[in-house]
Amino acid sequence: CLLTLLRQALLCPCCRWGTGGTRELGEAGKERLTARWCHLMVSIHGKFSPFPSVSTLSFFCPPEVTINYRHGLPVITLTLPTRNERCQFTLKPVVTTVGAFLQDVQREDKGIERAEVFAADGSKVSDATLMEVLLMNDFKLVINNTAHSVSPPVKDQLSSEHATEMEDIKSLVHRLFVALHLEEHQIRKERELLQKLDHLKGELLPLEQARIMDSADAKTSRLLWVGLALMSTQGGALAWLTWWVYSWDIMEPVTYFITYGSAMAFYAYFVLTKQDYIYPLAKDRQFLHYFYRKSKKQRFNVERYNKLKDDVAQAEESLRRLRQPLRLRLPIQEIRDKD
Repeated sequence: CLLTLLRQALLCPCCRWGTGGTRELGEAGKERLTARWCHLMVSIHGKFSPFPSVSTLSFFCPPEVTINYRHGLPVITLTLPTRNERCQFTLKPVVTTVGAFLQDVQREDKGIERAEVFAADGSKVSDATLMEVLLMNDFKLVINNTAHSVSPPVKDQLSSEHATEMEDIKSLVHRLFVALHLEEHQIRKERELLQKLDHLKGELLPLEQARIMDSADAKTSRLLWVGLALMSTQGGALAWLTWWVYSWDIMEPVTYFITYGSAMAFYAYFVLTKQDYIYPLAKDRQFLHYFYRKSKKQRFNVERYNKLKDDVAQAEESLRRLRQPLRLRLPIQEIRDKD
């Protein structure tokens, strides 16, 4: 600031060059130069004198970084180091982050190599921090090697009555918008869902005509009936051997080993499949085995088929919800709870 004042005092615009090559000073220039020099001496005296003085350098050097609110938005004014110009940055505190603000500063002045923000205790502020959070407390803005202490002004808080009125107005505007545009939006959305559903069913029809699921289901059912027939044959054979051919004393060890062998077979099933031998699970496993084996033979795209089925189910669910106007404003979880 001292060098700036001295330069402004010596390089006064009232000085002019004479025709002889010497620098001449007009009367007005002499008076302004004398006034600036006296002003500078008073300022220096006020800065370095042990006694308090009204004229200090703080009067002539405004703070490097200032913050004020304009139209409800914070405006940060700072001096760019390269051009020594004051520049204003209007922020959206709810959206703008510290990193975005620093990038804007560096983009405005290419000579800024370092731009960081530190809290009052010296800890670095993350670039992901919102400016709304940063402006709640004092902080330090470091540009290159210069640190600027910033004290954000306190924003006027809305009264509870005014806040309530604002919420009521927002709710009223929302209800008016819904009343005016809801039916049109509902019809357009229903038309889009119907077109999407028809398109998905058209793509799904050739895959369903392969009838791989019907074939796999039929094979699984036949396997279950074959198992029942084998168990019936085994029971009849044991009864015939016990009562007509041999006695129970002879057949008792045979039935014991048959039971133990069945237990070993069930345990082997668990070791191989990591599942208990439960009839519904075993049936589904056998069905999938037949299904994927036949799909591989016919080059059937199972992943595409599953995706189309999921998309059709989702479109039908959205269409069902859309056709019930009383549930349009309910979240998905509440709709499921009521269902």
